[in-house]
Amino acid sequence: MSKLSRDDVLKLALLSRLKLTDDEIERFRVELSSILEYVEKLNSVDVSGLEPTYQVTGLKNVMRKDEPVDYGYETEGLLKNAPAVKDNQFKVKRVL
Repeated sequence: MSKLSRDDVLKLALLSRLKLTDDEIERFRVELSSILEYVEKLNSVDVSGLEPTYQVTGLKNVMRKDEPVDYGYETEGLLKNAPAVKDNQFKVKRVL
């Protein structure tokens, strides 16, 4: 069993930059000890012969080639109906 001491909790609090009251130290000592006990139970489970589960949906990482696509439009033709153009780009109101 993993029982944390008061000093262990104080060290964790120091590393986490937390200021704990005496009641909080005791509460976290009990809670963290129970968490560590649960992890010990998980570590004792026999998982030999099981394959790791990395992905449960069967999907694979599908990437497309990063190549520019020419849609057959010229910049001037796209900008000719714009209400305002600056530096060959659409000019819009500032959005903050």
